[in-house]
Amino acid sequence: MAFCRDCLNDQRQSAARCSVCGSHRVVSHPELAALSIAHLDCDAFYAAIEKRDDPSLAGKPVIIGGGKRGVVATACYIARTYGVRSAMPMFQALQLCPNPVILKPRMAKYVEVARDVRRLMRDITPLVEPLSLDEAYLDLSGTERLHGAMPAKTLAALALRVEREIGITVSVGLSFNKFLAKLASDLDKPRGFAVIGRAEAKTFLRDKPVSFIRGAGASLQGRLAKDGLTTIRQLQDASPRELAKRYGSTGLWLHRLVNAEDDRKVDPAGELKSISSETTFERNLTKIAELERILWLQCERVGARAKASGLGGRTVVLKLKTAAFRTRTRSVSLDAPTQLADRIFRVAREALRREADGTAFRLLGAGLQNICPETECDPIDLVDQEAAKRASAERAMDKVRAKFGEAAVGKGRALRSIR
Repeated sequence: MAFCRDCLNDQRQSAARCSVCGSHRVVSHPELAALSIAHLDCDAFYAAIEKRDDPSLAGKPVIIGGGKRGVVATACYIARTYGVRSAMPMFQALQLCPNPVILKPRMAKYVEVARDVRRLMRDITPLVEPLSLDEAYLDLSGTERLHGAMPAKTLAALALRVEREIGITVSVGLSFNKFLAKLASDLDKPRGFAVIGRAEAKTFLRDKPVSFIRGAGASLQGRLAKDGLTTIRQLQDASPRELAKRYGSTGLWLHRLVNAEDDRKVDPAGELKSISSETTFERNLTKIAELERILWLQCERVGARAKASGLGGRTVVLKLKTAAFRTRTRSVSLDAPTQLADRIFRVAREALRREADGTAFRLLGAGLQNICPETECDPIDLVDQEAAKRASAERAMDKVRAKFGEAAVGKGRALRSIR
């Protein structure tokens, strides 16, 4: 089965070009009509928004991120051709990419666009599970009658609508479970549409490295490599009993995934376990006033991301990294969950003041854990009578920033410069 992703007309299975519009973007797969689990990923999300809003950036390598000691938040596909990648240290990105355009993140704008994309997703199915601002799982099972088309074609129409109405592009991975859908969305970027069916799933995985498994981090990869297991082929050939004996429940989990088994449902409540933001400083900082200013900026970003996702958290987390690269993490449980930057800041600030003892820090971050729906967040505080006013003021500032940029309005604590 095949269809054109540009005009959505059905095509012959072997068609290389659309017989109606002439497009080369024909998607073909024998199981196309039987698959309904998708992963949608916005292409170079932050950079794409900046290029959309400033046409003069077209054709230029754009990097979104901090200063020389910061990290790359994202890079456009031109910058990626030089080897620049997300989470790469900025100094390394600058060595790889000549004359890049470096822009600081505009989180309020990105949150606004993420909401718009999420709204279009929910127009085609209520089963949308956000992973971050720019990606989500979708389950389109049973939507054929509603949309008059199989899920694959509905997803292609969604991708076209995102381009037309929002001005950025997305890539779609389609399969029969979440694990494979996520892998598929990375196969044909940007503006891609990749399919992994049941018949080919195990063969597709077989020649991939263990690092291909989402959730198999560096520590687990190291344990597996020590035992001579570096490819999925080796894990597929191992018995579940052998893997369980070596690695316990993790071994059974690995056996299921490498054999293309994943029974997780697409859950609108999400598998998002935390919402966080952190930054590495240009120079090591020791003064509490300097650290608090940066903490407020991180808390604003956490609050913005929480609101964009329709979520909040019951636990506030403070993360610090010393000049000696030692990480300190402090968690504080709340009486009631929140998504407000003001409340996150007030709690994290108390934890920060206990840690700011003259130690030199190179990184600071804030976050929320124990994620919950926003309907459970920020009930009226009968003790703090000013809480409702602060919440209202914060939401008003969110709207202004989304329209005019993050620098358009801010609290006094965020406006003081670091000396």
